[in-house]
Amino acid sequence: MTFYPLQFEPILKERIWGGEKLKKLLNKPITSLNTGESWELSAVEGDVSVVSKGIWKGKSLMALIQDYPEEILGTVVYARFGKQFPLLFKYLDAHEDLSIQVHPNDILAKSRHNSFGKTEMWYVVQADDNAKIIVGFKEKSNPADYLENLHNNTLLSILDVVKVQKGEVFFLETGTVHAIGAGLLVAEIQQTSDITYRLYDFDRQDANGNKRELHVDLALEAINYNTIESKKEYTKNSNTSNKVVECPYFTTNFIPLDGEISVSKSGNSFTVYMCVEGTFELEYNNSKLLFKKGDTVLIPAAMHAFILTGKASILEIYIS
Repeated sequence: MTFYPLQFEPILKERIWGGEKLKKLLNKPITSLNTGESWELSAVEGDVSVVSKGIWKGKSLMALIQDYPEEILGTVVYARFGKQFPLLFKYLDAHEDLSIQVHPNDILAKSRHNSFGKTEMWYVVQADDNAKIIVGFKEKSNPADYLENLHNNTLLSILDVVKVQKGEVFFLETGTVHAIGAGLLVAEIQQTSDITYRLYDFDRQDANGNKRELHVDLALEAINYNTIESKKEYTKNSNTSNKVVECPYFTTNFIPLDGEISVSKSGNSFTVYMCVEGTFELEYNNSKLLFKKGDTVLIPAAMHAFILTGKASILEIYIS
């Protein structure tokens, strides 16, 4: 069996806070004016990615892993996770502010939802002027202080609001209270989980006049009340992998490609490339595939050597 770079049909999600940037900037086939998310690579139940090209077109990610677990996932990933795909990759368009929310850790998520926790990171693909995010508390807090401010509609006064720019990276450990602000287009890398506890939603109503459900009680035990430094500084040396985030769940590098680089992999883990600017070609087995801004590609672990050529900014993700 000859393995090849795998692309998948985007799974598009309408959101009350979504917009049109996924189409305008990333060429996603959205059909509404409030599309908030493009799930690029997912094994979440009910939202499993399907291959879009090549001999496996139409086959699901999980079906491929069932047939070729070590070849797709890698020896180390398969030994650790079995036939599970442990990460979820998305692009998010925040036309309006997202809700203020928090994600549980592995222990809490397992006991409550039989799920992974949700450690995640954001790479800012595009930012409007004065776009902001919320990440953690300004000062150390506690459940009583948090609840008092929530009930008094003053929660924003104790949270850390940060202005952001294109190219910045934020790493959000579980328990970090957070929200993506209006005007941001973000690449998100996270554990395979769809567990979110919503703390506050700015009293928004849907088309039927209903407010979205809040999860105040569930969040109490999940929140980290300490102050957190979530912004990640990183180098941007050309034609090499610059380490951005390294955690037990994933490693993310930034590759400023300007020319050609040869890539060699051990077979321990799959690799995912997200093209966040420009275009590049991937050459493997005497064939070339072109990728452009907004594309996401899964490199099976069985692909040990290939060449990247072009001028692009690329996120490289794998499990150590």
